[in-house]
Amino acid sequence: MTTFFTADSHFFHAGVLRMSRRPFTDIAEHDEMLVAAWNAVVGPKDEVWHLGDFGMGGTPERYAAIFKRLRGRKHLVRGNHDKPRVTSLPWHEQHELVSRKIEGQRIIMCHYPMRAWAGAFRGSISLFGHTHGLLPDTSQSCDVGVDRWAYRPVTLGEIRERLAATPDIPEERRLGQADDEDGADAE
Repeated sequence: MTTFFTADSHFFHAGVLRMSRRPFTDIAEHDEMLVAAWNAVVGPKDEVWHLGDFGMGGTPERYAAIFKRLRGRKHLVRGNHDKPRVTSLPWHEQHELVSRKIEGQRIIMCHYPMRAWAGAFRGSISLFGHTHGLLPDTSQSCDVGVDRWAYRPVTLGEIRERLAATPDIPEERRLGQADDEDGADAE
């Protein structure tokens, strides 16, 4: 079993094509490609954490049909567009904010990016969506939205590779280090 992460699929939301400059002719093509990309990497026994904005604008029947086609055991961290048509789907579990240890790594998951989070000074990482790739990652925080990852869910290994290649440390840690250095200069 592999654990995957994703966000901001925006099924049925035609406006996302323009808003996020997604290269699809129409929302039907978009949705079919997202299903194919998901199922190309996720197996039936895998887990997927969807960090919000699963869809917007579809009917309950259309949501149920898309959801059923997506492989894996699905968890939802609710986003700002996740209304009852989404939250009523048979998710394994739903949350606003999650702190879990996965593959030995403490992960804080929220739809929204955070400037500070529990355990950042002890190596926890923050995964988020919402910004459609507008905010840069840090060495401990990563946008797992489809806009950043070729429209597919990603593994923790892929996320770790991206974090390792990102030199900027989280703001709270950077400012804490600056305070420590200022204190050392005063002595």
